[in-house]
Amino acid sequence: MQNATGLSILTASQLMAANQPPRSDLLPPWLASDTSALVYGPPGIGKSFLALGVAWAVASGGSFLGWRSTRPHRVLYVDGEMGAAELRDRLALFGPLPDHLSILAHDRAEGLLDLGTEDGIVRLMAAWNDPQLLVLDTPSAPAGLDGDPARRDRLHCFLLHLKQNHRAVLMVDHANKRGALNGTARRASAVDLVMALRRPSESEPATVGGNARFEIHFEKTRQRAQRMKLPLLPIRAELQTVDGAGAWRWDAAAGRVERLAVLVRQGLSRRDVCEALGIERSWFFRLKAEARARGLLPPKGTS
Repeated sequence: MQNATGLSILTASQLMAANQPPRSDLLPPWLASDTSALVYGPPGIGKSFLALGVAWAVASGGSFLGWRSTRPHRVLYVDGEMGAAELRDRLALFGPLPDHLSILAHDRAEGLLDLGTEDGIVRLMAAWNDPQLLVLDTPSAPAGLDGDPARRDRLHCFLLHLKQNHRAVLMVDHANKRGALNGTARRASAVDLVMALRRPSESEPATVGGNARFEIHFEKTRQRAQRMKLPLLPIRAELQTVDGAGAWRWDAAAGRVERLAVLVRQGLSRRDVCEALGIERSWFFRLKAEARARGLLPPKGTS
């Protein structure tokens, strides 16, 4: 029911029966047209390489770390740290540029783009050419989720506006000295999906000729993976360069015990876990018991 306030209030039955705009997938299973995502990690681990890889795959209709885009989509990559020269060097690693990828480098803009202010948001939207994915590799966006309540509220409203208009956003942030997400819990609560980049085990051999090497751990997914029955397991990824060309290598970042613990913590049923790992029912209980013994899952009888 539309009223004088402009608010559309529906009964629960009307809401269930209403036709909703279809959600489209940009990079299944974790990035859809209404997803707000945040990736964080320590300095120098490869956060910007990951963000560029996602932007490239979505803009080209290609694949990245085993995730494939459904078709080319318009992408705007907003850089707040590297600058145009470094961006050119990194983009040159990956071959022909996607037609649907646009770049806003911080050293080519007039004045700081601060998305914690109304002026910054208006400036961005006036120039952005209606992207279907907005990548914010800039400190000014995640920083707005802490500190000044007015800045935080403006950024929250901007994220909600993107979601309501079926535009996805991927923000990049730094980890603190303990390896956790910088700032308060507001940063994680404001988004649908949180990816943590962590350094691989020190026992593994050092990378030779690589530009980025990390493990991706999905810390929050708002149950999207469970609904789609496509679990988001940890991934080990490495970017290697040979003769000026870049290539990504990736595989599972954990054994079956660790992977089972991740799926159980995400809330998947026994049947879905068995299907995801390719194991029989009896193995589920064996691996779950081992995960509890190793402290990867809480003791039996606890939540």
